[in-house]
Amino acid sequence: MEILNYAFMQRALLAAVLVGITAPAIGIYLVQRRQALMGDGIGHVAMTGVGLGFLLSWSPVWMATLVSVLGAVLMELIRWYGKTRGDIALAMLFYGGMAGGVMFINLSPGGSNANLTSYLFGSLSTVSESDVGAICVLAAFVVLVTVGLRRQLFAVSQDEEFARVTGLPVRALNLLTAVTAAVTVTVAMRVVGLLLVSALMVVPVAAAQQLTRSFAATFAISVALGVSVTIGGTVTSYYQDVPPGATIVLLTIGAFILLSVLAAPLARRRARALAAAQPAADPAECKIPATRGAADEVGV
Repeated sequence: MEILNYAFMQRALLAAVLVGITAPAIGIYLVQRRQALMGDGIGHVAMTGVGLGFLLSWSPVWMATLVSVLGAVLMELIRWYGKTRGDIALAMLFYGGMAGGVMFINLSPGGSNANLTSYLFGSLSTVSESDVGAICVLAAFVVLVTVGLRRQLFAVSQDEEFARVTGLPVRALNLLTAVTAAVTVTVAMRVVGLLLVSALMVVPVAAAQQLTRSFAATFAISVALGVSVTIGGTVTSYYQDVPPGATIVLLTIGAFILLSVLAAPLARRRARALAAAQPAADPAECKIPATRGAADEVGV
């Protein structure tokens, strides 16, 4: 294929595959925890890390990872202890992260908001070899956590109180989930962009849930869907000269709509099969009479 003749597209496709795997892999736990927009909040905080990377002449990916992890931990602490003021604190964290990113990148030598655009919405041509190396390391961490600890993370995501009773370290697992989500955001920002990565965490999972009932099947289908749309969006972006992040998200939403349409007749078929499998009700003449009526008949 012509597309594979270019080194920057090889890097972009590799990054796209890793993003397609990692985003739904952690997203399924966020959906179960009803924290679907957590990735969006972390993406706002990561902007400060990108700006600091430019200001300090350090890798924006690694700096964004560090800041995102700190922000995710702070978000969990606010969730535990914030109570009524927690939503205000989170809003300040998110908007402060955006403002910090814009400020730092403008203070950096030769920096401008144009440098931030590729991190906000993704860019194929800017994925460097060092970015690919960082993405591979971070993606390996995400896969190790989401697959290796899937039973524990699923238990905590479903019912924290039950998980705590069974002896699981609930708070440690919650922190690990938040940190893994932060790492995933930085993995995806070069392909999808910080402002759109949350969609890739959530929508493939929601699409897979239209067809499946078990956690394992949902996990497998959502990852397969994530890889398909990231590769498809990256290839489309190359040939049509359109933004990769927006293309990937639109493909993901299209897949969700398609699977939702297909799921409706499947649900009706399952309902008919379930009804047919249930034993038929006894005829009226075969029913056992009520105790009081039977007693009246024998004169008691």
